[in-house]
Amino acid sequence: MDDRVRELAMRLLSKGYDDLAPREQRVLRQIAARTAISRNINETFRGELSFGDRVADRVAAFGGSWSFIVLFGVVILGWVVANVWLLTRPADPYPFVFLNLVLSMVAALQAPVIMMSQNRQAAKDRIAAAHDYEVNLKAELEIMSLHEKVDDIRMRQLETLFARLEGKIDRLAGR
Repeated sequence: MDDRVRELAMRLLSKGYDDLAPREQRVLRQIAARTAISRNINETFRGELSFGDRVADRVAAFGGSWSFIVLFGVVILGWVVANVWLLTRPADPYPFVFLNLVLSMVAALQAPVIMMSQNRQAAKDRIAAAHDYEVNLKAELEIMSLHEKVDDIRMRQLETLFARLEGKIDRLAGR
């Protein structure tokens, strides 16, 4: 199989096998072995997540939703209403210093969690892009190989046709 992979590298990429990037070498080995290269990146990536990663993703998903915005708006409005009109001795009178502290702490905790989730998503996107490149490269190389096969078949057909025509010309010419 090693010779076949090296021959594919020269024929399809016009480069030596050793001159190719590891990704391209892997694609050529997959072509030579006639195996699929595609895989589900989500399943691969999901299997590598720790408990903290999963929690961060859930927090980021909820923290970036309309449900969170509406719920948080209701809580803030309830806090303000309770401390201005309902309570005779408000726990947090206007200008709501404690509410500002709570909001700042939520933001201070939520921002890094969301950034962790975004960094993980960026890493997943890089893996997906690399995988897409490999799949596209394999498809392109397979198409090039098919073109060569079709060209070879067409050339043989033309050679056979020309040989028949020469035979007919020779018979007509009386040779």
